[in-house]
Amino acid sequence: MRVGASKRLTSVVFLPLLVVSVFLVLYGLLVVYSAVSVDAKYNFNRQLAGIAVGIIAMAVIWRFDYRRLAGYVKLFLVINVVLILSPHLPFIGVHTMGATSWINIGMQVQPGEFAKITVILLDAAIVAQYNDRLSQPRIYLKALGLMMVPFVAIMTQPDLGTGLVYLFIGAVALLVSQAPVRYLLITALCFVAFIVLVFLADEALKAATGDYRLLKTYQRNRLLVFMNEGAANASEEGYNVRQAMIAIGSGGLWGQGYMQGSQHNLGILPEAPTDFIFCVLAEEFGLVGSLILLLAYAILIASCIYVALRANNTFGTLIVACGVGMWIFQILENIGMTCSLMPITGIPLPFMSYGSSFMVVNFMVLGLISSVWTHNSRVKE
Repeated sequence: MRVGASKRLTSVVFLPLLVVSVFLVLYGLLVVYSAVSVDAKYNFNRQLAGIAVGIIAMAVIWRFDYRRLAGYVKLFLVINVVLILSPHLPFIGVHTMGATSWINIGMQVQPGEFAKITVILLDAAIVAQYNDRLSQPRIYLKALGLMMVPFVAIMTQPDLGTGLVYLFIGAVALLVSQAPVRYLLITALCFVAFIVLVFLADEALKAATGDYRLLKTYQRNRLLVFMNEGAANASEEGYNVRQAMIAIGSGGLWGQGYMQGSQHNLGILPEAPTDFIFCVLAEEFGLVGSLILLLAYAILIASCIYVALRANNTFGTLIVACGVGMWIFQILENIGMTCSLMPITGIPLPFMSYGSSFMVVNFMVLGLISSVWTHNSRVKE
């Protein structure tokens, strides 16, 4: 390849990010195919369709100059609210598994997943706009209030897992910004205090009315399973964690072999293609296969951090940081819950879990990060 052509390619494509993304998608397809092969309610072709649509969406976003989006805080806020509240609309909203998180428009779509893109853009735009004034309490509270709107909206479904992703994206945006550390610590303490108050208030309501009103039973059980082994032994959520840990442990060093995992082939492992896809991987490919996945994630994150450091404006840096923050939280939470190191949530594993909406969103985030790389490289060149 000629030197000039090589420079042009480098300015458009960041090869480490592209290569590791392709690897993760192919690795995910391999594991998902095994997981869905024993469960008739999942359709592998939908996963392929999600990847195809995701690639198209990524290409469109990649070519678009992200810098043109920096001033649209109000627009992103409106889009977020409309997307997240759309499942409440009559005739198209779908209520399943205790939440109203889906819409049926000829096919089922989860708008809260797609809202992750606008949450990234919203938080990045807010912090970029107020970055040099976040030391002022009024400005910090204004920015924080705007960033909390998507979380409040998603809790009307309710979808705590996706809401936590929104919160973490916002936390990353504030950490990367020039916000004073004391403000961030106070915000974190207030959030913890709020959770404790919700639990105490729910207990008081239980004593007065005979029923919990603020948290759903499965949400309480998931947190209790994480904090109390006795609760784990007495609930469905505890059973799920035990089966997940058995599956991971049964893989040993090299695994039981592709499509030979006993736990998910016998139907014992719950939600194997989605929430517990890491257990399928560990069961079939063992510790070695799990470490390969973690190494790939490390390369993905390191590549994105390099792109963020190369960005020549705050908005671009924040977009990449928020996208990476979303992935890091989902990776730690999903793998952590299968090992009983984190509370159980419905948070999927990036590029690995079954779900066409989720796969499209991952590709869209890749498109945003690639747009930051491409347009900054062209400016510098």
